[in-house]
Amino acid sequence: MSGVEGVAQQRVQARRRIRVALPRFYFAGILSVLGGLLLWELVSRFLVANALFLAAPSQIFMAIAALAKSGELWRHMSISAIEFALGYAIASVLGVAIGFAMAESAAMKRVLQPWISGLYATPTIALAPLFILWLGIGIWSKVLVVIFLVLFPVTINTEAGLRTTSERLIEMLRSFGASPRQIFFKVSLPSAVPFILAGLKLGIGRGLIGVVVAELFGSRAGLGRLIAQSADAFNMPELFAGVIVLAAAGIALTAGFGWLENRLVPWTKD
Repeated sequence: MSGVEGVAQQRVQARRRIRVALPRFYFAGILSVLGGLLLWELVSRFLVANALFLAAPSQIFMAIAALAKSGELWRHMSISAIEFALGYAIASVLGVAIGFAMAESAAMKRVLQPWISGLYATPTIALAPLFILWLGIGIWSKVLVVIFLVLFPVTINTEAGLRTTSERLIEMLRSFGASPRQIFFKVSLPSAVPFILAGLKLGIGRGLIGVVVAELFGSRAGLGRLIAQSADAFNMPELFAGVIVLAAAGIALTAGFGWLENRLVPWTKD
């Protein structure tokens, strides 16, 4: 009983340390962002005093407000969000499933490993025009680009997480009569969750890049389309507005995965 109480006390202490560290972490991050914006404002106002080359943060936020008021920003954001969400969800499910298959079956790993290695090294962005040629300038060509960029980090991390499970621990559970299902859900899956979350977190940035680059090649709407239109018109505030919105989305999604990681695998923060 004392051992169980000790484990519970350690978990409570770990959660308290996380709660104390999180406000400091967020405060440092916010302070860093504000300092960077202030430096950016000073440089754009006094060193590069030409909005054609560098827009000031104040000008960018005014452009964001104007685009939001006109409704144009929400239209572009909704299209990019749908493309990202569809591609990311499909790639996540496929990546985890393929990673499980490769970790559990040596034959499956031999079959899939050349494809995973070759396609992961392929510049998917260069294939975006081909996807647009195949599927048109609708959302599915962008979704396919996102799938290709997100799939492989998730697959590789999932397989690595399952393969790092202690063989001695698995053999010990088998000696106590544990079934393969029990071993998977009690040992293999929990040990792989941090790796899976890391792969999903890596996929956020790659997926956002895929959406924008695919939209730059050809689209009717989206943040990439907004950036391309602004660049053609030399409208730097609106161009940077699209970039800032993408950066904010990346920060928010990454922070969300950080919170999820603290909830699902708190032992990694000990």
